[in-house]
Formats: sequence, C-alpha cells, structure tokens
Amino acid sequence: MKKPERPGYLSMYAYGMADIYGGGAFIVISTFFTVFLTKSLGMSPALAGTIPLIGKVWDAITDPIMGNITDRTKSRLGPKRFYLLIGSFISAITFVCLWVDYSGGTVLRQYVFYVVMYMLFSTGFTIVMVPYNALLPDMVDDYVVRGKFTGIRMIFSTLGAIIAGLIPTIMIQNNTDPTQYFRVAILFAVIFTVSILITFFGTWENAKGVKKEPFIQSTIESFTVYRSRTYRMFILIFLCGQGAADFVTGLAVYYVDDVLNAYGGGNFTILMGVILVAQFIGMIILNPIMNRTSKTMPVRLAFPLRILATLVLLAFSYEGVNFTIILVLSFIIGLGTAASSVTIYAILADMADVDELITTIHRPGICSSMATFIRKIATGLSSAVIGILLAIVGYNEELANEGLRQTAATQHGVALIYVFAPVVLMVLTLILVFKFPLGKKEFGVVQRDLARRKGENKTIATEEERYILERVTGFTYEALWNIDNARGFEKTGKA
Repeated sequence: MKKPERPGYLSMYAYGMADIYGGGAFIVISTFFTVFLTKSLGMSPALAGTIPLIGKVWDAITDPIMGNITDRTKSRLGPKRFYLLIGSFISAITFVCLWVDYSGGTVLRQYVFYVVMYMLFSTGFTIVMVPYNALLPDMVDDYVVRGKFTGIRMIFSTLGAIIAGLIPTIMIQNNTDPTQYFRVAILFAVIFTVSILITFFGTWENAKGVKKEPFIQSTIESFTVYRSRTYRMFILIFLCGQGAADFVTGLAVYYVDDVLNAYGGGNFTILMGVILVAQFIGMIILNPIMNRTSKTMPVRLAFPLRILATLVLLAFSYEGVNFTIILVLSFIIGLGTAASSVTIYAILADMADVDELITTIHRPGICSSMATFIRKIATGLSSAVIGILLAIVGYNEELANEGLRQTAATQHGVALIYVFAPVVLMVLTLILVFKFPLGKKEFGVVQRDLARRKGENKTIATEEERYILERVTGFTYEALWNIDNARGFEKTGKA
C-alpha cells in the first residue's frame, strides 16, 4: 500500500487488525492450554505449568534473532510487512500443532511433545509479532498520531481477546475432551491468518537504513537496549501490567469451576464475556483520555479501581454465591485490564527513538523483539507460577481429570491466588508508571535532539533539555549519540 498523505481511520483499522492474533492467541493459551493438559490429558499442573516457561527460554534466542533479521532485511514489500506475509501462514500452522492430542506413550514423551509444540508456536508468534511491533515507528513519526494508531490497535487486540475468550468457552462444553480443543484451534488458525493478511495489505513502510553490523555481533548487542533507563522502566511496566492480566486469564477456569462450582450452564462463557467486553469498553474510554493527557494516564486512573474490585472479590469466592456479584466485580476488573494494554503499546512505539539517540542506530526491530521476549517471559512465568501455586494448595489432577471437586482447602487456596497474585503486580505497575520519565514534552525534546545530531536542527540544547535527556536515557548528555553505547554494558557515560 502506498503511504497516504494523511493517514486516516482506514489505515489505522488495517494496521490494528493483526493484533487480533497478538491479543487473541495468548488469551486462548493462557485460559485453556494448562486446562487442556491437566483436565483433558491428565498431566500434573506443576509439570504442565513449566511448558510455557521452557518456551520462553527458547524465545530468549529467537526474539533477538528475529529483531536483527527484521532490521537488516531489504524487501520491496517493506521488511516488516514481508514477515507479516509469510508469518501469517506459519503462525496458523504452529498454533494448530499446539493442540494436537498426544495422550499415548509415557509421561516423558508427552511432556517433550508439548514442549516442542510450544516452541514451534513461540517461533511462529515471533515471526509475526516482532516485525509488527516494529512497524509503527517506520509508518508514522508524529507522537500523537502514533498514539491514535496504537489506540485503534488496542481496540482490535481487545476484539481478538473477546473472540478468543468467548468462542472456546462455547465450543468446549466438556473440558476433558481433547477433540473440542483441536476444533477451536482450527477455527482460530483461519481467523488469525486473515487478520494478519489484512494488516499486510493495508499498511506501508517508510524507507529506513539497514543494519550493517555482523549478524552475531548485533544479536549479542540486542541486549544493550536495556541500557536505556526509559526502556528498562517500560519493560518492568510491561512485565507487571500484563502479568497481572495473565493471572486472571490463567486461573479463570479453575476459579469458576473449582471455587464457585459454576462452570456449567454457560456461566464461564458469561464471565469471560463480561471481562472482555469490559476491556473493549475500557479501550474506547481510555484511548481519548490518553491522547489528551499522557500515555501512562490509563493505568493511573483504572488500576486503583481494579485493585479494589479484585480485593472485594475474595469475600464472594464460595460455591452458591450470587453470580451477578461476581459479574459486576469482573466487569470492573475488565475495565482496569484495558488500561495496561493501552499504556504499554503506546509507550513501545516511542522506545526506538530513545534508543537511537543513545546508540545512533535505528533499530525498532530490536526494541520490539526484546519487548516481545519480555511479554512471553511474563506469560511463561505466570503459567509456571500458576502451576506451582496450584500444586502448593493441593490441586489434584486425578480428581480434575475425573470431573470431581477439589478439597475445600484447595478451593480456598485457588481463590487466594486468583485475588492476590494480580493485586501485587498491579501495585508494582502503579508505582512504575508514576516514575516513568517519558511524556509528550520529553518525547519532543528527544526528537529535537535527534534532529540536532543528524544536522537537521541548528539550535543548541538548553540546560532544561539536557536535564530531560539525561533523565530519559540514563546517560550524560555528552555520552549520547555514540555507537559504542550499543557495543556493551560498560559504565562509561552513565548519568
């Protein structure tokens, strides 16, 4: 697609479509993959929870590699869009492979099989999402317009989450039947492929320089993005904010089924629908607020309400509770969940500019890949921690596989995990966003200084601007714009 003179909403819609996959795939996995392994195949929760974590260790290799591949690729389609095209099919195939029924053989063979399948899925996800997260900085330069694109993207991400959260609950009536999970996988493979292809055909890329460093060297140097103070804080916000959401989706089936004993009769579908629709409404409400204030404002406004609603939920976590109360509290939780996605992806689009000011290198693919890596680490850690915590509170996979209730002590333990794990992460997220140093004013200072360094602006930085840049980057002003800052982690130049 040729770049329009003024990007309109059709361009924003096309750009946002691919995040139906980005927002939906992990909802399906976080909500149902451990359930698939434990309730359908009889795997222990502690063992099942380690599979996503191992997949994230694999991502430690593939994400930086993909970021470097993206930044050094030349294509008439645009390097990011080229990988969206081929990744649309790879991601669909690997997603389906994740839900193949391998219930025969030993426990070890079964475990190894799903570890490999998860690694394949993670690779497919990387091929799509690393270039996709790096696409916006090479489409749009304006801070506010980037925010609008990100806002539309988050709406589609939430739509993907709604579809991914509701359709499986309707199709999986018996959560011990592996064939029902596989049918869901086939359907979503088609949905994900179409959404990614729409983004491919509806976006563009501005021509940028291609990285010249040796591949191995630049892959190792990918980790130098963490030298930026702003990027480190962004990663912590990403980790805590999305981790809080992962605990909700990862434990929702256990909470409704084992604590409330209300999985049947469409209750779980209604619950997930309420949470996800609330997220969609939250996106619509919070995006205009973000565009008029700051990119961290959604979290500042919504997380306190979400924390309160989550804590109140504990008082109503028992069998026979009025389910309407659970739905009202879950609606508030869903509104708050939208805030972290709105804030995180809006901030991500600006990280490449800060990194370029520090290193002289334009590497949005690396900034994207290291963020995607952290996102997967958060998901893997939450899955592993959920599995371990379930084992600690005495969760019995044999009872689960037979469709029987857990003990009262285990039910109470599940409720405690469902409430307090996300609350702790939300409190940490709030602390971090109040300390985050990059707003609209600071981003303008970063762009002006980039123009100075490139000889496009002849002004001299004021003392205030120098202070802002040092606070944003973590480097002294004199140490900025130095390619050696991308070469290693020595302490020279730190502010």
